[in-house]
Amino acid sequence: MSTNYLENANTNNQHVLKFVRETAELCQPDQIHWCDGSEAEKQALTEDAVAKGVLLKLNQEKLPGCYYHRSSVNDVARVEQLTFICTETAEEAGPTNNWAAPKEMYAKLKGLLAGAMKGRTLYVIPYLMGPLGSSLTKVGIEITDSIYVALSMRVMTRMGKVAYDQLGSGDDFNRGIHSMLDINPDRRYIAHFPLDNTIISVGSNYGGNVLLGKKCLALRMGSYLARKQGWLAEHMLILGVESPTGEKTYVAAAFPSACGKTNFAMLVPPAQFKGWKIWTLGDDIAWMKPGSDGRLYAINPENGYFGVVPGTNYKSNPNAMETIKRDTIYTNVALTPDLDVWWEGKDGEPPKECLDWKGQKWTPDSKEKAAHPNSRFAAPMRNNPVLAPEANDPKGVPISAIIFGGRRGTTMPLIFQSFNWGHGVFTGATMGSETTAAAAHAVGEVRRDPMAMLPFCGYSMGQYFQHWLRMRKFIAVPPSIFHVNWFRKDEKGNFLWPGFGENMRVLKWIIDRVRGRVGAVESPLGWVPSVDSFELAGLKDFGPAEFAQAQAINVEEWKREALSQEELFFKLYADMPKELSYQRELLISRLV
Repeated sequence: MSTNYLENANTNNQHVLKFVRETAELCQPDQIHWCDGSEAEKQALTEDAVAKGVLLKLNQEKLPGCYYHRSSVNDVARVEQLTFICTETAEEAGPTNNWAAPKEMYAKLKGLLAGAMKGRTLYVIPYLMGPLGSSLTKVGIEITDSIYVALSMRVMTRMGKVAYDQLGSGDDFNRGIHSMLDINPDRRYIAHFPLDNTIISVGSNYGGNVLLGKKCLALRMGSYLARKQGWLAEHMLILGVESPTGEKTYVAAAFPSACGKTNFAMLVPPAQFKGWKIWTLGDDIAWMKPGSDGRLYAINPENGYFGVVPGTNYKSNPNAMETIKRDTIYTNVALTPDLDVWWEGKDGEPPKECLDWKGQKWTPDSKEKAAHPNSRFAAPMRNNPVLAPEANDPKGVPISAIIFGGRRGTTMPLIFQSFNWGHGVFTGATMGSETTAAAAHAVGEVRRDPMAMLPFCGYSMGQYFQHWLRMRKFIAVPPSIFHVNWFRKDEKGNFLWPGFGENMRVLKWIIDRVRGRVGAVESPLGWVPSVDSFELAGLKDFGPAEFAQAQAINVEEWKREALSQEELFFKLYADMPKELSYQRELLISRLV
């Protein structure tokens, strides 16, 4: 090809042109495609991806606009052990992150990228994280040799000219470089350079590692920028609750991956709550900043949903099922003979025969699962039938409650409210959850996951807690902070709480608390609902006795819980705020 790498460029921004030229000179692609985000481009790229075998066109009568992607068997989840924060010192990255010196990591990655795109197309993807015109919105330019990434970023971000419009002639954009290389785990790195606002990912083509606007920019780089600029970048859903009288209340909630964030964000109230509505603003990430009125305002920086598919059905999440019926990219689910998709937990009977996520024949008698436990859908948020009217509002929405929660079979009650902001930070900081298939860990182990941010914080976790505590000074009307646990089990291993749409009952108590409509009972953990203040009417086989069991506080279990928190506090000792150590001592004193 011509060495004029800027031929056909669709921007005059000199900083962008320099970035693309230098990357192309390093990677040596055969051609460059400057993405514009148009419908015509989407059609052309999709047809190209199908022709190359990257995507498979699904049954268009059943799933209009939907396509299937299968990743390498060694490339199916985030790789935290290969994810690095590259700051000048290891102390800045903190003990919970993998650290590498920027100079050495740059040298290693440039060696891997040298000539890596020969025979390939380099795609230049301009995108926005956040609505156009928001003070929180960030511009990114991702360079990739993956057509799958180009098409997925179109779903997940506001891609195209809109990014150049926000950027203008400036230099304030995230520089992202991605190359699949040969999808070899031994040559796989996801490196973040906060001082340069740069991300480089090589050796993977799994969404969480290569859609650089998502976890990489929105959380790891975002959290670093947020501390510096005075806001919060969080692994949180955002939803709005509208009462029958039209009163709207907005909450943000942090759960680890595959713990029900998307289900909660798209919750359908049960029949008991006639006239109540849930509006989805976001299912995964929240950027929050104090407003001029002293409240905390949140935007969802994303433009789509990258959700876990197994377990998604019309009972668990009917709005998600409606969302993914069209214009969706499915990854690593099962493929039926008539080019439909299937996964464990989908409505209806399993197919008599299909191809599993590896492309091998599968029947209900097969020992392996048909869909990978971390198989995904990428769907545009405009498909969501309960998308909030404020989803594209650059001002964001005022947050009245922040909810933390994890997957815990014991110990944690269904719901409690923290006593105050400092206690709420402690509640979030000491969150624990049983690990899932969304990350490369043994499934089912309880791992401490502060604010659901352990894999995503771009700097020292202790300093992150300090930033949360410091933010209280700038929020005159702070959100109340709660903790929930949908996953507590009885002695037979059965879930105590019915979950799904019934979680509206917990949400209703939270709304009533922040609106000052109900009282609460003090407990060692925080404020808890009395049985009279919690809506139980209409629940089948769940009355006051079952509620008491779901809310039970076992002092011995909690003493062990407090003791287990010591490992985290010790690991973060150098930066751990004294306020949180004090909160832990207060908890222990209340348990004695």
